[in-house]
Amino acid sequence: MKIGVLALQGAVAEHMRMIEMAGAEAVAIKKVEQLDEIQGIIIPGGESTAISKLMNKYGFIDALIDFSNKKKPVFGTCAGLILIAKEINGTDTVHLGLMDTKVERNAFGRQKESFEVDLEIKGIAEDFRAVFIRAPYIMEVFRGEVLATFEDKIVAARDGHLLATAFHPELTLDPRIHRYFVEMVKEYQS
Repeated sequence: MKIGVLALQGAVAEHMRMIEMAGAEAVAIKKVEQLDEIQGIIIPGGESTAISKLMNKYGFIDALIDFSNKKKPVFGTCAGLILIAKEINGTDTVHLGLMDTKVERNAFGRQKESFEVDLEIKGIAEDFRAVFIRAPYIMEVFRGEVLATFEDKIVAARDGHLLATAFHPELTLDPRIHRYFVEMVKEYQS
């Protein structure tokens, strides 16, 4: 099984390491044609506006929407969460608009307010060390299920073949969330 990491900007190598730790083959996705080679994709953290501009420049917007429409799993982390959300609070801008959620950008403060906390994540872990860096949060989940909250804010959710976290699971050495995503990909292959 091959799982891609959108390799335009962000923590690409870290996600690839975690995919390998979770038992799948990782592929750095730099060209639209590579989407045909993979069964699932991670859209990493980074800077959502920069990633969106690069997705537009290299033709990934329609290609990723088509990928998701084929029920191939998509996992957005931090900026990736913003990119897959159907609504972004305070703006009419939508990037991919895949996941039926509304998000708030930079909800936990600026870079210097970054922090780590142990989270209980439904069906995944009772004690996952979550790394928050200029993190968004999910204001509303219109469809799907909430997997984790922090300070009454939704920080992880799933909607069928779509998974999102406000934090960076790739910045730990704990592959449990990536294993969960690998299992999602297997589930949608059959």
